[in-house]
Amino acid sequence: MENIFGSVHYNAIGPYLKKQFGGRVAKLALDGGFTCPNRDGSKGTGGCTFCSEDGSGRFTGPLAEQKARLADKWPEDTEYIAYFQNFTGTYAPADRLRHLWEEALALPGCVGLAVATRPDCLPPDVLDLLEEFDRKTFLWVELGLQTACEQTAAAFHRCYKNADFEEAMRNLSARGIKAVIHLILGLPGEDKRQVMSSAEYVSSFRPFGVKLHMLHLMEGTVMGEQYKNAPFPLLSQEEYVSLVVDILERLPQDVTVHRVTGDAPREDLIAPLWTGHKKAVLRAVQQEFRRRGTFQGCKV
Repeated sequence: MENIFGSVHYNAIGPYLKKQFGGRVAKLALDGGFTCPNRDGSKGTGGCTFCSEDGSGRFTGPLAEQKARLADKWPEDTEYIAYFQNFTGTYAPADRLRHLWEEALALPGCVGLAVATRPDCLPPDVLDLLEEFDRKTFLWVELGLQTACEQTAAAFHRCYKNADFEEAMRNLSARGIKAVIHLILGLPGEDKRQVMSSAEYVSSFRPFGVKLHMLHLMEGTVMGEQYKNAPFPLLSQEEYVSLVVDILERLPQDVTVHRVTGDAPREDLIAPLWTGHKKAVLRAVQQEFRRRGTFQGCKV
């Protein structure tokens, strides 16, 4: 097997989209006005214990406002994917989802749609709608698995089982809908063996993509308060980078990598503080690949 990704060393989503569309494609993070069944009492209240009040959507906003705000950042010819990021992006009647998605796709420059959701929020009518939109635009669905360890998931109050995730993946696959799976590294109580087991579990589904990021402990979250009251071990940057490379070395080369580190508002970040330096983490991942002389998929 050879390194087909050059100096990047992995199948990053940016170059993938550039090849797909012939130019730069950015994600426009949108707030669709959703909530979550783990917040409104349907499954639980308060959400996952690491989740902030904005549902991991601090950088989201209304469609036109986001496009205008980022106009100076992106070249004029940049195309974009409308990304419904925060809370549960399919937790609404299908008619409302249709309206939101059609509104997003109608704006000039919008070439695709990404929807972040929970695997237990994909009823048949929403799956039908996703399949319909998948036929007319570039679409993927993001599922926040975070871990395959049921004990860890119960501890942070995920409020769904791995069986729900597996059913969602079967349903999406049967309809040809691309899935992107989220994993969080550094969850309380998890060791390297458990993290690698979760990564192997994810790889077994051969998803369209994966997202990896370190646990962020944020002000105003249950887990953040737990950490303040009784600090638990967190990964160092070196440990995190090593785990990321370990995972990517074992990830099939056709799986796109949408994130190897995440953002968190620095004013709300409790720990680990090194996660606030995204570019440094990205550089460290590349340096570790070079040090090892490896690349995505080399150990599959």
